[in-house]
Amino acid sequence: MIAPVEATETTEAKAGYTSFFGKVYDGATPEQVVWEEKISDGPCRLLKPRIPFCSTPCTGGAVCVEDERCRDYPVSQNIGAVHVTGVANNASETEFDLEPISNGYQTTDLPYPAFSEGDPITVSAAGSDFTPAFALEAYGIAPFGLSNSSIVLSAGQALTLIWTPAGQADISIVKVKLDISHHGGSKGKIECEAEDNGSLVISASLISELLDLGATGFPTIVVARQATGSTEISNGRVDLVVSSSVEVAVEVPGVISCNSDDDCPEGQTCETTFLMCQ
Repeated sequence: MIAPVEATETTEAKAGYTSFFGKVYDGATPEQVVWEEKISDGPCRLLKPRIPFCSTPCTGGAVCVEDERCRDYPVSQNIGAVHVTGVANNASETEFDLEPISNGYQTTDLPYPAFSEGDPITVSAAGSDFTPAFALEAYGIAPFGLSNSSIVLSAGQALTLIWTPAGQADISIVKVKLDISHHGGSKGKIECEAEDNGSLVISASLISELLDLGATGFPTIVVARQATGSTEISNGRVDLVVSSSVEVAVEVPGVISCNSDDDCPEGQTCETTFLMCQ
């Protein structure tokens, strides 16, 4: 679920929506960037990127995942017809079937929200040559929204996030990704995995460390409520993730975001790689 966005002076309102999408692969997706923990504090940690180096370039679509080590991308698989229950569609039916399209299973023919908090949601796969039949179960969650009127970062000051807590906190968690330098190549990010109890404090030390790494234009924070169900199959693990997320702009002292020179104060120009006035 993606929460609705209210209109501002410069942007139009966006309606909330629900979508269902799934794919099963024959392995984990390799990461081209290795994120290494620098420091942690409570449920949050500061991660810095490291780019692995392979002196012999990876071939055949493989990715350099560690120094001198390549890994192939996994291949999506057909798992047979999928039956979904506990999710309403626009015809007010709470169960429906999906056939694979390019080994993907998806529909956007869903209302917002398409379930209530605590509703059991099941996904049952008929099975195929890749895997026998299997089923997954997770639980519906309430739509998520931050109560903060704005998100402002300051060195030496903690950041407190506030939201309406889950009615059933034992079925969901809240995940946070704070990235203030994703344009031009991220210098670092803060990630958190916290209880869904209505508030989270990201410590002053973590905020200061992140600011010290530098910021670029249009910094954001993504916060998501998630409930997850998993099952093991012969080829590994399959997860069913029910998620409701918001992405909010972040204010960083000294950073003026821009798309063109017209967005910048007199005497400054828009640096198009970092999307910030200089």
